Amino acid sequence: MNASSDLQATLDASRKSWVESANDPSCDFPIQNLPFGIFSDGLNATRRAGVAIGDCIADLAALESAGLLTVPSSGAGDSVFVRDSLNDFIALGRDTWRSVRIQLSKLLARGNTTLHDDAELRSRALIRQADATLHLPVQIPGYTDFYSSKEHATNVGSMFRDPKNALLPNWLEIPIGYNGRASSVVVSGTPVRRPNGQLKLPDQERPVFGACRKLDIELETGFIVGRGNALGESIKCGEAEDHIFGMVLLNDWSARDIQQWEYVPLGPFNAKTFATTISPWIVTLDALEPFRVAQPAQDPQPLDYLRHAGDHAFDISLEVLLKPHGAKEATTISRTNFRHMYWTMAQQLAHHTVSGCNTRVGDLMGSGTISGPADDSFGSLLELTWNGKNPLQLKDGGTRGFIEDGDELTLAGWCQGDGYRVGFGTCVGEILPAHK
Repeated sequence: MNASSDLQATLDASRKSWVESANDPSCDFPIQNLPFGIFSDGLNATRRAGVAIGDCIADLAALESAGLLTVPSSGAGDSVFVRDSLNDFIALGRDTWRSVRIQLSKLLARGNTTLHDDAELRSRALIRQADATLHLPVQIPGYTDFYSSKEHATNVGSMFRDPKNALLPNWLEIPIGYNGRASSVVVSGTPVRRPNGQLKLPDQERPVFGACRKLDIELETGFIVGRGNALGESIKCGEAEDHIFGMVLLNDWSARDIQQWEYVPLGPFNAKTFATTISPWIVTLDALEPFRVAQPAQDPQPLDYLRHAGDHAFDISLEVLLKPHGAKEATTISRTNFRHMYWTMAQQLAHHTVSGCNTRVGDLMGSGTISGPADDSFGSLLELTWNGKNPLQLKDGGTRGFIEDGDELTLAGWCQGDGYRVGFGTCVGEILPAHK
């Protein structure tokens, strides 16, 4: 078999793993997925690279040390897997990512006894996720957030401007974005503190200082840059996906009242800088390939540098759950799909670099809020409650216009295959009270 057929075999829907939990049709991490992350555990506090398989983590450093995994382009020196981030591994390039994926798929496949029958090595190389701590998977040199859902942009424009002219003239011509704050990107499970800032109340002439009163989420995905570009050069739209390592779930926490006062004339600032949460597992584009679908039709046709042939959207189901402190169960407040996004990841990256802006391995690019056409498919409370005017009913009998202290918000996402699902896990954050 050649490399191409070996890679295709990793996507075979009939392939099963001897890690039986990975064969559960509702499991996010079947053998067809194999997402990368950084973890540690109670017996080994060293942060290192792993791959999720069922309810376990395959320790890549342990497998490499045992000679069951080779990294073709790593060269001499310490293992690229004994790092506190995936950046060094990602920097080795797509051929290496794919080689590791192929080797793992074969090693973990049902019928391969090499690791399965070595009880001592298996106990060291296969860690239960329940016994592990997951960390931020990459060091993030830069973070950019886009605004690429037509439904979301139309809803916001209708809410705060003229519904007949909800989209600004440039929105249909370029992927709109802003440079976010990389230092405050945190991994799922990290508590988020309600921000303080300036608020302009409608009945007062001057702003006041205090805790955000309209705290919101934005249901997004993000992609991780796997190959950067030099300063002064750009990435062509048709080649942009070759520069993407994989995708995560992303919650762009937003202080709507702080944002409303500060965003004119230069856009979001403190309303967005206090926290951005991402999921710990990076799902590679190779794992998502079977779920590639056509993106929405674009009218007018984009300028030449934003054109690409073929399908560049992905059929990723997404949902948001809200659980108040002390509640017995969460309420699903939104269900939508990534396939609705008007601007593709390739177009976002091409536009980001067209001026000669350089990108680096590990850079994070947020999709922007993902909203669908139905009222229950909006990706923010701003839209779901129409700026708090129509509060949501929760399962415990309460209501929400915006997020309250103690609320836990969970984003989930998955692609549904034939008898399996390629999932992202969850992206979770609980809100702590503002500092006094």
